[in-house]
Amino acid sequence: MNRILLASAFLLVSISAAFADEIPSALPASAVVSPVPAAASPAPKAPAPKLVEPHLHIARSNIAGHARVALTFDACMGQADERILSTLVRERIPATIFVTARWLKRNPAAVAAFLQNPDLFELENHGKNHIPAVDTPTLIYGIASAGSPQAVRQEVEGGAAAMVAAGIPAPYWFRGSTAKYDLSAIGEIRAMGYRIAGYSVNGDGGSLLGAVITEKRIASAKDGDVVISHINQPTHAAGEGVAKALVDLKAKGTQFVRLQDVEDTGDDKTTE
Repeated sequence: MNRILLASAFLLVSISAAFADEIPSALPASAVVSPVPAAASPAPKAPAPKLVEPHLHIARSNIAGHARVALTFDACMGQADERILSTLVRERIPATIFVTARWLKRNPAAVAAFLQNPDLFELENHGKNHIPAVDTPTLIYGIASAGSPQAVRQEVEGGAAAMVAAGIPAPYWFRGSTAKYDLSAIGEIRAMGYRIAGYSVNGDGGSLLGAVITEKRIASAKDGDVVISHINQPTHAAGEGVAKALVDLKAKGTQFVRLQDVEDTGDDKTTE
């Protein structure tokens, strides 16, 4: 019996020693896991710039049945909307067109039509590349802003240079992409000699509205209103509504004027 117990004890000691050889008594230095440092606090985000979307009104006619309205159209990118352009020419309706350098390159025929009708069309500056004229980095409707005073100046000056190169008189008005600005950019653009064109009636919701609602919005313009719409989306339903609204307003006896033809008042120091 004692022999059996001694043999069992010897066997247990041998097995324990064998396992002990496979299990290191201490982890090597390279395997030691250092404590995970606490995550660094994220850098505070720069506050979003305060943006304004200025209003603009023109001097009223104060004549019953003959409201004075300024039609303004943005030609951002894309092609000319012939539904609108042909209606303006056929009905002899004056309008102010804000063009980008990018649009000018793609639409020489429409530019020629504008220049052939100087009594109807006033061409003004919508920028070089359709970049929002905001001098701090931000996104507006998903579009990156200019982001610095230098970039705002480039956008404005680049648009003007393209206009002059296309045979268009030097612009007097500027309207940036999205029609939103920060106050410092407004001061910079005004210091460049421009008036900044806001509006009082959003006619086509960036050319994204349907034809019926667009027609109603524009046809509702009152004495002293400045309407903004788009003339660069020929495949959008809004263009049809714009064209119909022009005829509606004319039938009501509306007096159409260009911005250069009348006194105006803009808020946020855009025209002071």
